[in-house]
Amino acid sequence: MTKTMTVWIAAFAVLAAASLSSQARADDADPLSQASILRDPDIPVAGNDKGDITIVEYFDFQCPYCRKVSPELAQVVREDGHVRLVFKDWPIFGGPSIYAARLTLAAKYQGKFLEAHEALISLNEKLSEEKVDATLEAAGIDLARAKNDLEANRSAIDAILARNHEQAVGLGFQGTPAFIIGHFRVPGAPNAKAFKQAIADARAAGHGK
Repeated sequence: MTKTMTVWIAAFAVLAAASLSSQARADDADPLSQASILRDPDIPVAGNDKGDITIVEYFDFQCPYCRKVSPELAQVVREDGHVRLVFKDWPIFGGPSIYAARLTLAAKYQGKFLEAHEALISLNEKLSEEKVDATLEAAGIDLARAKNDLEANRSAIDAILARNHEQAVGLGFQGTPAFIIGHFRVPGAPNAKAFKQAIADARAAGHGK
């Protein structure tokens, strides 16, 4: 590990006993339990579902740094081949972000969560409800069905967003993007090199699964 990386990990790292590894908080119903953070069954997974390292990203579709880091992270996940990537919507940029987060989560009911996510995170402009709708339709999402699924499952979708928010705040994150890599807590927007190093460090520390 480089000296720079040692400082980075020491500054931003690590396992908070009260959040990620305490047996006292191991109940799956606890939003800050390890199971809830790393393996929420209500959130689809990108990358390798059986991968040995999990990356959790807390993001907002309107966050410019989230947009910037997204293609680099996707490339790292593809090249590694053994990383589970979990996207946790944390819509802190206002109403359009909440609307986008809800519809993206609703798209999972038609098997298109990842397509919806990729379409919206690839934008480079301020969102509106109309822009979200048009973007999702262009990405092949059945918008009418997504809206119907949102209404039918609003309580479950809003519960996911509430859990994500509680986790992000409980983990001490102050903005987006923010990451859990293995059991390391990583605020900010790492580049590809930093992602690769953090993954390697998580493996070396035995943070698999």
